[in-house]
Amino acid sequence: MRHWIAAGLAALGLMGAMATDAAAKSLDDILSDGTIRIGINPNFPNMSTRNDAGEWQGFDIEIGQMIADKLGVEVEWVPTETAQRVPFLVSDRIDLSLGALTRNSERAKLIDYTVPLHTEVLAVLATDQIEGETWEDFNREGVTLANMRGNWTVGWIEENMPNVELELVDSIADTVRLVAQGRADAIVENIDFFMGFTEQHEGVTWRVVPEPIFVAYCAIGVAQGNDNLTEVLNIVLYDLHSSGAVNETWEKNYGAPMLRPVEPSPWF
Repeated sequence: MRHWIAAGLAALGLMGAMATDAAAKSLDDILSDGTIRIGINPNFPNMSTRNDAGEWQGFDIEIGQMIADKLGVEVEWVPTETAQRVPFLVSDRIDLSLGALTRNSERAKLIDYTVPLHTEVLAVLATDQIEGETWEDFNREGVTLANMRGNWTVGWIEENMPNVELELVDSIADTVRLVAQGRADAIVENIDFFMGFTEQHEGVTWRVVPEPIFVAYCAIGVAQGNDNLTEVLNIVLYDLHSSGAVNETWEKNYGAPMLRPVEPSPWF
């Protein structure tokens, strides 16, 4: 989900205040207990959100349940804010972390990753009202980009696309609405999370610029050294990718196919 470069890394400063030698539950422990603790991030709709009945729903919820079913255990959902995902693994408060956990070298010093679960594509979402075949084509005077206040991409745009104007709002829905209404020309963001909102605007011809700016790979986080659990999760993910379950679940929750689907490989 968003903030794949920096979000959550502030949590590294918290590590000294937390127990770093907590023994992670092994796969045998999880199977013996009959429960797996899955960290989910409620900041990223539609990864995990509560419905009107107060029940969890979303992409991560469905994928997490599939994993639990494969293991033959029940799920304990543990809400983890963006900055809590790594500390909760290190301190053995969760057994695995979902929540759009992007692989990067800083986190890899503290936790292990499975093979990728899904991708996040930083790209340009525009309409047929503006020309441009690469993101650089949009870096010109007269172009207005819509974005959200506080997003890391605002700084990225200011540094890499200095010729554009920025129009800032407070939500994904408002961002898409600006473009649909012609008050902005395009959006530069992790576009996968925006596609479902485009369906709310009939009569607008949307397009994603073919050349992505960056493709990030999000995986499942596991405590360092928990190799048996990681190996089994990799096998489960291979099955879920090969069957099409991951991509089908993504499209169900986000209203459009994953822009860059993960290609399953038996070699991990």
